[in-house]
Amino acid sequence: MDFNSKVILGHTGLKVGRLGISSSYGANAKAFEEAFERGCNYFTWGTFIKGPSPEMKSVINNIVRKGKRDQLVIALFNYFHSNLLTDVFIPKRLKELGTDHADVLILGYYSYPPARHIIEGALRLKEKGIIRHIGLSGHNRKLFPDLIKDGQINVFHVRYNAVNRGAETEVFPFIDKSKDQGIVSFTATRWGQLLHQKKMPQGISAPSAVDCYRFVLSNPAVDVCMMGAKNTDMMRENLATLDTGPMNEEELSKMRKIGDYLKKAKS
Repeated sequence: MDFNSKVILGHTGLKVGRLGISSSYGANAKAFEEAFERGCNYFTWGTFIKGPSPEMKSVINNIVRKGKRDQLVIALFNYFHSNLLTDVFIPKRLKELGTDHADVLILGYYSYPPARHIIEGALRLKEKGIIRHIGLSGHNRKLFPDLIKDGQINVFHVRYNAVNRGAETEVFPFIDKSKDQGIVSFTATRWGQLLHQKKMPQGISAPSAVDCYRFVLSNPAVDVCMMGAKNTDMMRENLATLDTGPMNEEELSKMRKIGDYLKKAKS
């Protein structure tokens, strides 16, 4: 398994780099540009009333102007849970980004099945060509198998890290049977908790961010692991993941041991 090689996101036909780029952590345009040049082309952006990350917006604009839109996968997060606001702000955000479509519209943070009218609204946008695929993000893993079976959602954003490994039994097996849907993981470092030495079991060194990303990407069910960077140096550190490969069993065992320890400490 080569982390430098792109994969197809489920059956969407979208060719994606193994690390996804979030707009929410404060990185500058140079950091986003370097990530794109390294093949990290899955960019997430929000549909908030005030658009996030002008730095990412400028980079997307530049990519589009250079005629490389087909190399970029834009995933718009929609937190409104309202078709009216969605119909207003999706076109607005796309215009800001200099493109006429989003590759994925992600229905943001659902702990329950999306209402029928929300799915129908997303399907209308798909019919119009404004979006290409429908995604969903949420923490309630037990919700996912039925949505996977339904088949209308093409991409799932799932929490997965060394501590929160429930997706291994509650989500991934259902994807593995058909691979109709793409899997994007988030919170690989568990909001930074996995990086703190003071939180580690005695005698075990804290993993690096690269270790956390490697742990996630070592699971064959995961297509893309989201990452966040505050600056160019952090982005470069994260991008070093691409030059590694899957963890061996000893490394995976260490990560699971740390994860079990942190989970028990919290409970």
